[in-house]
Amino acid sequence: MIGELDIYGVFAPALLFWMLIAYAVTAVLRSLCQRLGLYRYAWHRALFDISLYFIVLGAVVALETSLLPGS
Repeated sequence: MIGELDIYGVFAPALLFWMLIAYAVTAVLRSLCQRLGLYRYAWHRALFDISLYFIVLGAVVALETSLLPGS
C-alpha cells in the first residue's frame, strides 16, 4: 500500500484517495439499491449504508494492493 501521494509537492495520505473512491462507488451502489428497492430487505438503512461503505473501502484497498504489490 502506498503511504503517501505526492501532488505537486503536497503529500496526502493515500487512504484519503481510497476513501474518496470508495465513497463514489458507494454512492452509485446506494442509488442502484434505491432504484431496485433493495432497501426494503435491510433492517436498518444507515447501518446497511455504512457497512456497504466499509466493504467497498476494503475492496478498493485490496484491489490497490493486488494491482501494485511493490508499492
